[in-house]
Amino acid sequence: MITLDKFYINGEWVAPAAPKMMPVLTPSTNAQVGTVALGNEVDVDRAVAASKAAFETFSMTTKAERLALLRRLADVTKARLGDLAAAITMEMGAPATMSRESQAQSGLGHLESFIAALEAHDEEETLPNGDIVSYEPIGVCGLITPWNWPVNQIALKVVPALATGSTCVLKPSEHTPLSARIYAELIHEAGYPAGVFNLVFGDGISVGSALSKHPDVAMMSFTGSTRAGSAVSRDAAATIKRVTLELGGKSPNVIFADCDVDAAVAEGVSSCFDNTGQSCNAPTKMLVERSVYARALDVARKTAEATKVDDPMVEGDHIGPLFDRLQYERVQAMIQKGLEEGSTLLAGGLGRPDGLAKHLQTGWFARPTIFSDVTPDMSVWREEIFGPVLIIAPFDTEDEAIAMANDTEYGLDAYLSTGDEARAMRVSRRLRAGGIHINGRASDYGSPFGGFKQSGNGREGGKFGLEDYVEVKVRPPFAQWP
Repeated sequence: MITLDKFYINGEWVAPAAPKMMPVLTPSTNAQVGTVALGNEVDVDRAVAASKAAFETFSMTTKAERLALLRRLADVTKARLGDLAAAITMEMGAPATMSRESQAQSGLGHLESFIAALEAHDEEETLPNGDIVSYEPIGVCGLITPWNWPVNQIALKVVPALATGSTCVLKPSEHTPLSARIYAELIHEAGYPAGVFNLVFGDGISVGSALSKHPDVAMMSFTGSTRAGSAVSRDAAATIKRVTLELGGKSPNVIFADCDVDAAVAEGVSSCFDNTGQSCNAPTKMLVERSVYARALDVARKTAEATKVDDPMVEGDHIGPLFDRLQYERVQAMIQKGLEEGSTLLAGGLGRPDGLAKHLQTGWFARPTIFSDVTPDMSVWREEIFGPVLIIAPFDTEDEAIAMANDTEYGLDAYLSTGDEARAMRVSRRLRAGGIHINGRASDYGSPFGGFKQSGNGREGGKFGLEDYVEVKVRPPFAQWP
């Protein structure tokens, strides 16, 4: 049993102000694997005070000094990628191979891209009018990260804060504290000064809200649901702090008849089911040109039926469980809605998959599910399900496909498959989303990640991710009085 009963504040592991413990469960069996302490406003005050004091000196460090620390952080991260992957598999159920090759690796990939971005970053520039603009660290940053990509999102928020000379207080999801604890250990081992990075476990109502409201926090960066993002914005409004949000998605996947349809459909289904569908940018709404629609349905059904669901502790190319009971019950409820509202069940359906090992039958495993002939009036068209559930619908024209793709309150990513380069560029321009995937190709580490509409504001990753953590100051060049 793992006990996480301390917070990392001012360079030390310290006891909470008022200990309140919560069980940590593993989703593959729903067994308890540990406990974690939940903080409160007093703990946040201590962490913010440490961060504020550290900012006085850390904000004055040179770019060279900060790059040296980041490179040291990269070295210690590489040495513990296996520990990070094992923690992620245990706490949120990502399969072992995916945890190692994608989940944990993303923390290193983003870190290396931020190092490259900082190397190229000019901290001052001269405007055409002769005035000088400087980009200076914003101050104390409050960072709130989710459970579905725990290390990925920690790196996307903590690293740019450290890179720019800002300081931070991290509130990771209280449900995935194991990987967050390891990340704090990496920061400590890399040699960051006390108070530059602080970690407080807790829930959104107590720790998250206290951070968002705190007058000494200069900016908030939040990843999670649109509902919770709205709450962070409201809490932050009184102190006029900067808020960046990466929220939900219902990403369309537009497949034209002039592409390799079999490959595009199979890739689309697999991408939707990856991480058990628990990714905000998963391509969960497949739109297929009508002339190849029947063929696409056949490929999609076969791909879903071939998708293996298994123990996340086992290596291999399979998907694992949903994150917890609440997530499982929500996915089951959405599948039930799809059935009741008249869409066609192409694959999967309610309940757990057949053939699960006995020790997994208490885990939160769902059947990879596809609905076809879905229409915009249905709940499964409009709502983010956050599970291995794909919807498919036909379109007749390019304009119709674009309208259907944009028929969502979200705008995080959009996917597109076509053999016509001119069409790819034309359709990409009209899709209202922050990131476009073309013919199975996504953007790489260092490119901006973020969305339009209710998918949030701000961008994470590379040079664009640094911008949210700096303030802009202007001054004239020095001159003697005339």
